Amino acid sequence: MSRKKINFMCTAFRDGFQSVYGARVFTKDFMPAVAAAREAGITHFEAGGGARFQALYFYTNEDAFEMMDEFRKVAGPDANLQTLSRGVNVVGLDSQPRDIIKLHAEMFKKHGMTTIRNFDALNDVNNLIDSGKAIHEAGLKHEVTVTMMSLPDSYHAAAHNPDFYEKILKDILDAGIPFDSVCFKDASGTSTPANVYETIRRARKLLGPNVGIVFHSHETAGVSIQQYMSAIEGGATQVDLSMSPVSGGTCQPDILTMWHALRGTDYDLDIDVAKVQEAERVFENCMKDYFLPPEATKVNPNIPFFPLPGGALTANTQMLRDNGLMDKYPQIVEAMGDVVKKGGFGTSVTPVSQFYFQQAFNNVMFGPWKKIAEGYGKMVLGYFGKTPVEPDPEVVKEAAEQLKMEPTKETVVDINDKNPEKGREAAIKMLEAENLPITEENIFIAASCKEKGILYLTGKAKVNGVRKVEPKKAEAPKAAANANGEYTVTVNGKAYGVKLSASTAVVNGVSYPLSIVDGIQAAAAPAAATVVTGSEDVKAPMPGLILRLNVKEGDNVKKNDEIAVMEAMKMENPIYAPCDGKVTSIKVSQGQQLQSGDVILSIGGVVVAAAPAATAPAAAPAAAPAGAGTTVEAPMPGLVLRLNVKKGDAVKKNDEIVVMEAMKMENPIYAPCDGVISDILVSQGDQLQPGQAILVIA
Repeated sequence: MSRKKINFMCTAFRDGFQSVYGARVFTKDFMPAVAAAREAGITHFEAGGGARFQALYFYTNEDAFEMMDEFRKVAGPDANLQTLSRGVNVVGLDSQPRDIIKLHAEMFKKHGMTTIRNFDALNDVNNLIDSGKAIHEAGLKHEVTVTMMSLPDSYHAAAHNPDFYEKILKDILDAGIPFDSVCFKDASGTSTPANVYETIRRARKLLGPNVGIVFHSHETAGVSIQQYMSAIEGGATQVDLSMSPVSGGTCQPDILTMWHALRGTDYDLDIDVAKVQEAERVFENCMKDYFLPPEATKVNPNIPFFPLPGGALTANTQMLRDNGLMDKYPQIVEAMGDVVKKGGFGTSVTPVSQFYFQQAFNNVMFGPWKKIAEGYGKMVLGYFGKTPVEPDPEVVKEAAEQLKMEPTKETVVDINDKNPEKGREAAIKMLEAENLPITEENIFIAASCKEKGILYLTGKAKVNGVRKVEPKKAEAPKAAANANGEYTVTVNGKAYGVKLSASTAVVNGVSYPLSIVDGIQAAAAPAAATVVTGSEDVKAPMPGLILRLNVKEGDNVKKNDEIAVMEAMKMENPIYAPCDGKVTSIKVSQGQQLQSGDVILSIGGVVVAAAPAATAPAAAPAAAPAGAGTTVEAPMPGLVLRLNVKKGDAVKKNDEIVVMEAMKMENPIYAPCDGVISDILVSQGDQLQPGQAILVIA
């Protein structure tokens, strides 16, 4: 009896890149691996979409449409090139109106794609109707998708079980959405094999014997091969597989691993194993210079308790590293459980997985539900569609109050069609304002990438966030120590690997522009510092700017009184008193930029001395002369998205003067005082580090 062939799509060059490298890979670096995979007989590739659209404009300073054109050229005319779309969000984190949803499908067809897999993280079928129709009408194959995960029994979730998935598939059929195949997508890898088998079995019964059924998972929870075997036994005709070095861990299982698992069964991948092994060697060589995050290669047994998908895990941990907050990671992922339960059990896949992570981050840094993340708040209020289960009413109330938005049940595309800030006309206005060509590609780039797309199109964007390791060099003789400019620098107990060249500093594998001038500019004499013993210090929970101080020295406060407000991560973040007592010392001033752990003020204790504050040499703000005014500095690593002022403008205290992009959020920077902008030290599109001078107010 002949063995039944199981089809597979190679996800290495899209999901693999997103799950391991945060999607930040240069096109020229991996195309030899695509050619090698083609030579190995692989004909079905995931070639773009998802995070591999925006990431090219945001990080690698490349055109995603040109990347797709090159992929088609290298993979050959007959390859099935597939991309990933997020329903009404298409390839962005924000949702779009119907005209951009239609344009997305047309442009991807024009640039050589064959199939689009289309999902909605909330499994709201209304979000698949217009997007599925657009894909079909553009002449592409439409792979409609049901998103999956499994949760602990203690969650008592009235979703994410075979009954729920069967209902969603029936709703898709009842809605008359045209499709060519059906995918069951588990981005977190948490679905139990039993649920996978039963879900696929019921789907096969509903769809009949001839419709292609695909199962997609990640190895993050350690059960992907068992899931895949269960899916095949249930009637799946295709699984998604990757290649080393982006297989296993946070990505899909390897082609060779699946081949091995099927040995001795009635199923076969029908591959030339030796050729696939050679293709993987080529791919490993292509990627040898890229930093491989350790968490990307691991199975995490706790993932079923906080379903963080592989495609988001490494992107978020890298952002935490960039912001010096990696020590908070265990607390953040632990907080995700409560965020998932109270948010309505949307599937943990982009963009909902990012909303979960941002809200868990806020709950850890500022206290539970003290600060609602914008995306999470809009989700529980209904602006991304209907959640599988009604969100917690108290969280909905808190979101409505903080975001000043009312809950809605209106269809997402109908809301967006009425929004003058979205759609073709809004995108064209952005292009016209910069005298850019009005092409269909540029319209889509502007609509889906906003200001960062315009930065790319105007040539102002720069490569940033691509994490490559420096090639190792032979150890220099002792007499030539530091001739290569390599140092280990320890600051406040944290070690950084630094390599200096004439114009670049590479810090822990990330490149930044460098400028060095002789001398240390004079700084104002330090004020006397109040020394207190036996007090309780209130510390900054994260990098940020002191927006307001609500108390002064000598004030009495009660536990949980709001004593200060920091601005960070596009949010005003209240700081609460940890205890009753008197404010005995205030260590900061309004407008001051802080790092995590910096002391803001002290409550209680005994004042024992007033002595001059200790001083240490520090780098002066770039090009900011001593005594020239108040220097506004970057509170965290990030990109200058908008400058709202120009030299000579008068500003008032708390005016929004700059917007930085960091942690996938827009972060306003406010004027710390009244004055006139005397100098602007950065340009739109610049990548900044914490403490780097932005502008000066005189």
